Amino acid sequence: MIKVDDYKSWANTLQKDDKRICFVAGNFNIIHPGHIRFLLFAKEQADVLVVGLYDKDISIGAFFSNQERASALSALSFVDEVIIINDKVETFIGELKPDVVVKGKEFEKAENPEHVVIEQYGGKLVFSSGEKQFSSKQLLQRQNNNSRQLKEQLQRYHERYNIGADTLKTHLTCFKNVKIAVIGDIIVDEYQECLAIGMSQEDPTIAVSPLESFQYLGGAGIVAGHASKLGASVDFYGVVGLDEAGTFAKEKLRDYGVDACIIEDASRPTTHKLRYRAKDKTLLRVNSFRKHALESHIIRELIESLKKKISNYDVLLFADFSFGVLCPQLIERVQSLCEEHQVPIVADSQTSSQVGDLTKFSNLWLTTPTEIEARLAAQDDDSGLIQVSLDLANILNANNLIVTLGAEGILIRHRSDRSAPLDTDNLPALAESAIDTAGAGDALFVTTTLMLCAGASIWQAAFVGSVASSIQVNTRGNIPLEKDKVLAKLSELTS
Repeated sequence: MIKVDDYKSWANTLQKDDKRICFVAGNFNIIHPGHIRFLLFAKEQADVLVVGLYDKDISIGAFFSNQERASALSALSFVDEVIIINDKVETFIGELKPDVVVKGKEFEKAENPEHVVIEQYGGKLVFSSGEKQFSSKQLLQRQNNNSRQLKEQLQRYHERYNIGADTLKTHLTCFKNVKIAVIGDIIVDEYQECLAIGMSQEDPTIAVSPLESFQYLGGAGIVAGHASKLGASVDFYGVVGLDEAGTFAKEKLRDYGVDACIIEDASRPTTHKLRYRAKDKTLLRVNSFRKHALESHIIRELIESLKKKISNYDVLLFADFSFGVLCPQLIERVQSLCEEHQVPIVADSQTSSQVGDLTKFSNLWLTTPTEIEARLAAQDDDSGLIQVSLDLANILNANNLIVTLGAEGILIRHRSDRSAPLDTDNLPALAESAIDTAGAGDALFVTTTLMLCAGASIWQAAFVGSVASSIQVNTRGNIPLEKDKVLAKLSELTS
């Protein structure tokens, strides 16, 4: 870290050597994937990346010490120098005269006082939040593969939020007192395991030979199954067709200990997803479904059943897979019931082969979108993760929002009430490898929800949710989580 008094001579030396300087500034409280993307982009603009760190004494947004934040930045291989800024940033830029200054894309239409200064000396102001899902993924994988670095990152997170094995175990034990309702699309997942034979000689087609087939309960059904096997009391509300898949789904819910209110709809075959797989890789997926809105009499039946039990629930989970069950008419009536009986709502709307829409829901206690789902809902493909998640939290009027980033981990946003600013933290991906990523988001969603119901903070809940997700990706197919496996993984990561 360069002292302010020394930076001028240091900058002059660089410029004499024809080294281009890129400058960024911020609080950088906790380094998260959005920062990584932003800083990597900035590094690509010049030879040397200088990060201006706002002095804690003059910034209400900085809550860690200057030394702590500077050390975290300096540990990044692509950050060349860190300088503490205790004056107006435009004043500092005018003295340093960097060739390029980078600000987040969300600032492009805002007032930027440094713009005039940069133009005066002939510099360049660039607005970008970095590339989405690109080299930062590889960078984070490389960093997190270092077990020592992962352990240190988790230790700091645990210290910030009072996370220990005994505390988390107490919360998991309280799952038995939690009563929840799950409503959403039932899916039956079928896995056709194959032997890869080779490439067809007639056309570029992979030839396989079928070995054996497995069926699993998926969609909102497995969300209910996870919750039940983790110890909660679970009621499920949904719709199936008059078919074998519907019968299979009802049997599985019963096996998992879920009390299900299932309406049969002859016009709507049970959604079925058939995956052809070889060597733990999916080669092709075939979806069979109908996604028209529910008929009014089915909505009435579901609402009448829900009314009888609504006051018993600690939370209601919308598990939307965009196959038509969670139509606007049903959502509106369910949300009204929850508001009337003061039952918190959590929601997930998946975008995979179907396009989800989180904005169907409002006044949420928790939502856990992927980055793609968050950007679709916020209608923002350019801004940084912090701005996108802020906008989405405001659109949904949400207290807690977790953006899942695959190999980059998760970004956690929280506010104690819906008028408060959002706090931010992140966790790395905890799975070293993945056999089957289907269902990882469901595991995170339901486990985090149960932890909140059991009295955990969002930071504690998100950690346990991440652990559950890491277990799920190492399991072929949607199989309900086992509490003993979660406890064992928690003991390993908190020891």
